[in-house]
Amino acid sequence: MAKYIFITGGVVSSLGKGIASASIGKLLESKGLKVTLIKCDPYLNVDPGTMNPFQHGEVYVTDDGAETDLDLGHYERFTNAVLGKDNNITTGKIYHSVISKERRGDYLGKTVQIIPHITDEIMKSIKKVAYGRKIDVVIVEIGGTVGDIEGLPFLEAIRQLRLEMGREYAINIHVTLVPYIKAAGEIKTKPTQHSVGTLREIGIQPDILICRTEKPLTKEAKEKIALFCNVEDDAVISAIDVNSIYEVPTVFRKEGLDKRIIRLLNLKCDDRDLFDWEEAVLKRLNKPSEKVTIAVVGKYITLQDAYKSIYEALIHGSIANDAELVIKKVDSEDLEKEGSERYLKDVDGILIPGGFGHRGIEGKIKAVKYARENKIPFLGICLGMQTAVIEFARNVCGLNKANSTEFNKKTPHPVICLQEEQKKITAKGATMRLGKYNCRLRKDSKSNKAYKKEAISERHRHRYELNNDYRDRLEQKGLVISGVYPTNNLVEIIELKDHPWFVACQFHPEFKSKPDKAHPLFRDFIKASLGNATCLLK
Repeated sequence: MAKYIFITGGVVSSLGKGIASASIGKLLESKGLKVTLIKCDPYLNVDPGTMNPFQHGEVYVTDDGAETDLDLGHYERFTNAVLGKDNNITTGKIYHSVISKERRGDYLGKTVQIIPHITDEIMKSIKKVAYGRKIDVVIVEIGGTVGDIEGLPFLEAIRQLRLEMGREYAINIHVTLVPYIKAAGEIKTKPTQHSVGTLREIGIQPDILICRTEKPLTKEAKEKIALFCNVEDDAVISAIDVNSIYEVPTVFRKEGLDKRIIRLLNLKCDDRDLFDWEEAVLKRLNKPSEKVTIAVVGKYITLQDAYKSIYEALIHGSIANDAELVIKKVDSEDLEKEGSERYLKDVDGILIPGGFGHRGIEGKIKAVKYARENKIPFLGICLGMQTAVIEFARNVCGLNKANSTEFNKKTPHPVICLQEEQKKITAKGATMRLGKYNCRLRKDSKSNKAYKKEAISERHRHRYELNNDYRDRLEQKGLVISGVYPTNNLVEIIELKDHPWFVACQFHPEFKSKPDKAHPLFRDFIKASLGNATCLLK
């Protein structure tokens, strides 16, 4: 029987419950345990697929095509867990399931209520991820903050689960804030006390407190928190701010969090450390030998979480190349108005990420042109590939009005168009080309050299494709089709012949990158950008 760790948050949002969950997963995996993780989101959307990135941040896609919360990206980056649709539970999913059962007559004769029907469905969904699998520990993160109305059914469900399983099979960890008041020159424990008090009113007594803080907690502060929150002194974990999220597992280990979890859950495991993680990731992060500047030209650039996996994958590529990364965030609308030279003249590489809609597209196309003409290493992802094709068609093939039918339905040259199977679809949720698809690489292409194999699989999230009617014309002018989905002959990767490193892909490689195993395309993109930086210095 799997054991469970329930993680809640209090005082304020954005305390890093996702990073804390992923770091705990990393700690337990380092000791030879098999883990999986779940994110419970209290919003009524079935999934975040139809949400604006400004509202929710990035949508993370799993192999099985689930559109999920971005915290699943943290889980997969830190651990070896392979996650899917069952690892992201939303209020929308739960209510949809319960109401569907009610309509079928599954509850005939009963009044359907929050308790027990909604809470029972939540508990069933939480336990489902361990059925038939060799899982030692399931880490369950509850989104939102204790006290939120929409989160109450999830908190009641984990209270019941803890009661059902017993103390050796489930523990509660509460992530909270211990603010530092600069004017007074002291930290304040009262917000944590109130947060734990609210949790206890619901019927949940935390076993461990992870206290986010700018300043290290003194022995006295820990004792005070322990006393008023009814936990042992060594159950108060100081989670001080760090330079990189990848330092968090080592911070937790130094605080003894892993030992306490193992003792509370009576886990049988090896007494291993994080030596490999420290050698492969942290040493290179803290003492890089080179420096590289990458421009990310995007539409949602003002929100950090909109391109979370992109930024992390760039960091991974830099770690693999022993380089310090500087990300220059460029709003494509600003570039559209003020020109490429102002924003891109001092960068070593240019990356254009995915997105939807016509806003800022001409700015992205200008950035592609600048990278192509100035021989700057370029990586285009999803919409980044589509804008690269449009730019090439216009400025190299002479198709001046070439465009995507997403932006101009009447374009005379629809070099990017809607997939045939998408034309009859009207519903927006979970209807794109989603999840893992195979791709065959062209021999001796830059992509082939990066992956070091000819058959790969990558995750997708899009509706539009390169129009095969224009392939011959594009190839005649020097566009290289270096990756194809063989089943439907769809273009997955393009490159340029006469360019140091120009690669664009229809899929999302950032979703399969890890700090200790950078994705091949990001690794080689950073390598090429470092080469460009050396040339510029000369």
